[in-house]
Amino acid sequence: MILAGDIGGTKTNLALFERKTGPHAPLAEQSFVSVQYSGLEAMVQAFCARYSQPIEAACFGVAGPVVHGRATITNLPWVIAAEPLVGALAGAQVTLINDLQAIAQAVPYLEATDVATLNSGEALEGGAIAVIAPGTGLGEAFLTWDQGRYRAHPSEGGHSSFAPTTKTEAGLLSYLLEAHHHVSYERVCSGMGIPNIYAYFRERVFKHESPQIAERLAQVSDPTPVIVAGALDGAMPCPLCVATLDCFIGILGSEIGNLAMKVMATGGVYLGGGIPPRLLPQLRQPPLLEAMRNKGRFRGLMERIPLHVILNPKTALYGAAAYAMME
Repeated sequence: MILAGDIGGTKTNLALFERKTGPHAPLAEQSFVSVQYSGLEAMVQAFCARYSQPIEAACFGVAGPVVHGRATITNLPWVIAAEPLVGALAGAQVTLINDLQAIAQAVPYLEATDVATLNSGEALEGGAIAVIAPGTGLGEAFLTWDQGRYRAHPSEGGHSSFAPTTKTEAGLLSYLLEAHHHVSYERVCSGMGIPNIYAYFRERVFKHESPQIAERLAQVSDPTPVIVAGALDGAMPCPLCVATLDCFIGILGSEIGNLAMKVMATGGVYLGGGIPPRLLPQLRQPPLLEAMRNKGRFRGLMERIPLHVILNPKTALYGAAAYAMME
């Protein structure tokens, strides 16, 4: 039996798998409220107590960097370490990986209903695959073909320096540099980045704000859903919110192309994270692909690279299972 987990600050999903049925077919799974447990060991023991089968190997995807088998999670007072989990699982092999690495490892096992295709392209067999995931932050990972199978690799590419490609984006960079010594893609291409774009347009371009949007923003701790809802309001979209979302999509398209170029993602690019599935109609419009393909002499290569949006919310769980099965 294989135990896999997708560990988050709010919710943790655990599931059991068998090698013969693969990482897309959990035999049993359960969702836990993370803060109700003193640590992952206690949660794992509670889950495994329901089943008699011994665990051969376990892998847990965690929302944060993993260093020497240890990880911490934002908004959760746990330090997760592999060694105590080995004890809790009676000596099973235990691995901790970054959640984006887990999502990437699941990509080869995704089925047609797990994704929405934005560009069919021409995937090359064994070609590298890129994964970029705008959620609260911006995660990136990639896969390479290794001895007959794909192996996922972590990356902190979301923290690379933001490079504007339009005059509007150049103004955004100049604005953000006044407050930050370094402006990463995560500051402009994520849930935490959308409010930064909105503030730029409000203060430097529009120089005014919808009273209705301002009132809603004052009532919430996370402004991103309000801004996105304002842009997508079919009856009366807010021009400031529309400009913000358009800018975000352009930057996302550009960074998709950057990552595809850096890893030569001839096997395709997959968009993960919580934001892309909610913006599918907007991502299907020409600006995203145009920004991705705007790579000068390499435009033709960009046009051939497939682009997909991951729709299945359990992808990280499946990826953790796939990783455990590889070890």
